[in-house]
Amino acid sequence: MPATSSKSLLLRKLLLGIVLAAVCIAAVFAYYENRPWKVPEEAKQLKNPIPSSSQVLAAARAIYNDKCANCHGESGKGDGPDAASYYPSPTNLTDARHASNVTDGEIFYQISQGRKPMPAFKRKLTEEQRWQLVLFVRSLAAPTSGKP
Repeated sequence: MPATSSKSLLLRKLLLGIVLAAVCIAAVFAYYENRPWKVPEEAKQLKNPIPSSSQVLAAARAIYNDKCANCHGESGKGDGPDAASYYPSPTNLTDARHASNVTDGEIFYQISQGRKPMPAFKRKLTEEQRWQLVLFVRSLAAPTSGKP
């Protein structure tokens, strides 16, 4: 009987080690998936070459509805129908405080390069379309009249 209980104890220790290793791996994965964007300094300095207009925003809305709304939501709150499927959750694009802390170049870089789970759009959209999206994203976080 002692041989059986020592095997059982060894098996339990091995199982505990495997569970602890899995928890550690999951924690490391979660940390790296939810880290801040690393945007190169030269990308941060880029200026949007497209002036905002109602026509540009309308064109950008169509692109947004096609490519972004499933995750970021129709109004940009990060509550699209697919949002719950992703970790980290899609960004709330209506957050004016967050929007004021990023440059147009950073937004353009994020749209272009993507980061899991967000796809890269550098090869899916033209440069002009990506700059239009930057203007549209900015418009989502713009304060509306009647709100403080």
